[in-house]
Amino acid sequence: MMQSASVETLQRIFAESRNIAVVGLSPKTNWPSNQVALYLQQAGYRIIPVNPGQAEILGEPCYPDLQSIPEPVDVVDIFRRSEQVEPVVREAIAIGAKVVWMQQGIVNVEASTIGERAGLTVIMDRCMKVDHIQFAKKNRPANHREHRVHSG
Repeated sequence: MMQSASVETLQRIFAESRNIAVVGLSPKTNWPSNQVALYLQQAGYRIIPVNPGQAEILGEPCYPDLQSIPEPVDVVDIFRRSEQVEPVVREAIAIGAKVVWMQQGIVNVEASTIGERAGLTVIMDRCMKVDHIQFAKKNRPANHREHRVHSG
């Protein structure tokens, strides 16, 4: 049986991560993938949409797959059906991602085992937005810069 992620693991992920590739990100604003990605973007993370049917989502260029992303990826946040997760995990390993996060309702023990054996931190069946609200210290990445507006 898989162990659930510790609070310390979740806090470390939120503090050390900057670039989050969201696989299956929908352009539809009422879909959970869009709502979670928008929240994380507003919290200061760089969202990298992965959806082969789109050119841009949330003001960011969209990529057809993880291997097409031209920059490092810290977290791969997956919004795909459980049976579609394993190839995404294998791609995450290939690009050197540090974390694979399967959103709430997504469970694939075999894919999780593959990721863990390759050295990735794997989170399964949890919502990244909910966990960020609950566990992230100060609710922003460590390298997030706060912009202050001074009124004159």
